[in-house]
Amino acid sequence: MLHVMRSEGVGEPAALLTTINESAQRVAMHAVRMELLQAQADAAGLPLMTVMISHPCPNDVYEAQMSAAIGNAKAQGFTHVAFGDLFLEDIRRYREERMRGTGLTPIFPLWLRPTTALAHAMVDGGLEAYLTCVDPRVLPATFAGRKFDAELLAELPASVDPCGERGEFHTCAVAGPMFSRPIDVTRGIVVERDGFVFADLLASERASEPTRAERGSRGPASERVGESEGRSPSE
Repeated sequence: MLHVMRSEGVGEPAALLTTINESAQRVAMHAVRMELLQAQADAAGLPLMTVMISHPCPNDVYEAQMSAAIGNAKAQGFTHVAFGDLFLEDIRRYREERMRGTGLTPIFPLWLRPTTALAHAMVDGGLEAYLTCVDPRVLPATFAGRKFDAELLAELPASVDPCGERGEFHTCAVAGPMFSRPIDVTRGIVVERDGFVFADLLASERASEPTRAERGSRGPASERVGESEGRSPSE
């Protein structure tokens, strides 16, 4: 989504927003380590805004934490929040309802793009990503930790969305046109927890250090857009 926003002129991304499992210190559901998340933000040249949530997290607590984060973004001058939703009407409706009255406008840059074509376009465009979370009820556990590439797409069951839009899997991007440089990672252990299969990714020490150009690229934008990877009520 970040590359689409920049290349198609959909506002000017000014920060990345995501939820963090406070006890595990990992991205909620994706289970990406904080240091790898920071490496992504550095490679994207954007500041990182995190929302700490408990695990498990009651929906009212999640909504209160997100409301506080949105209020803080508004106070900082942000005007929009971009969501990467593709076609789930109930999730989009939920986000629009929660954003109503906040002063920030929700936008959906990828809405209704055909997911098969989108998945292949991302791979062909240089995206490198790994599956960090798999729902074994719909996708074999052996897919956890695999690279998101043409071979994987060809092997997905017909019932699984190529972009994992229904939560069949979650990924972590480590290279692509949205980053100034690739992030060096090592694949770690695979574990099953809470009904899901998680594959650990470890960032090298060098990958977590921003370059001088990246540190200097975070100036204010005229139209400040926060890009959200936030948890949905179904997660």
